[in-house]
Amino acid sequence: MSSESEPVHLSNHHRTTLAKVFQHPVNHNLEWKDVLSLMAAIGTVEEKRDGKYSLTLGTVTESLERPKHKDVNAQEVLDLRRMLTSAGFAPTST
Repeated sequence: MSSESEPVHLSNHHRTTLAKVFQHPVNHNLEWKDVLSLMAAIGTVEEKRDGKYSLTLGTVTESLERPKHKDVNAQEVLDLRRMLTSAGFAPTST
């Protein structure tokens, strides 16, 4: 993963989560707590009264609902991928 704006304070755990977001096919084992931790490290996470979470990265904000299980669903992974890509995060080609 690389980004011109990628914070240097990303832990290895955050980098792993970021890689899972961009994994093809869509990763179905991406845990909600890991997504929240990554987003808090690079953006803003706010829990709303209705139980939804507002994730803001740069000028892009996504509203996600906490999943009933520990993993986020495929559509949420795609939404996160789009959000991260628009903020300058993208997989590196090796």
